[in-house]
Amino acid sequence: MTDPHQLTFKSFQQHIADRYLATDRARGTPLTWMHFIEEVGELSTALASGEDPANTAEEFADVIAWLCTLANLNDIDLARAIHKKYLDGDGPEGVK
Repeated sequence: MTDPHQLTFKSFQQHIADRYLATDRARGTPLTWMHFIEEVGELSTALASGEDPANTAEEFADVIAWLCTLANLNDIDLARAIHKKYLDGDGPEGVK
């Protein structure tokens, strides 16, 4: 995957599984959830400071990677879940 414009949720989730699944399974969902929440906190801090766009981008990437890990551990195909919820039919209403 050298072209970021060709990246899909499915291919990224598979990359995360190929690279980390053995370690992730040994850690399990509860500890993985804690890592995910830690990354969400780091993203929140980066967004609040607004000082380092490169760091903010990295934190977004970390959140997506840990989300993929959680999905892999729970046998969720994120691409399918996203498609079903947001692209089939009208999708949910936005929060106001």
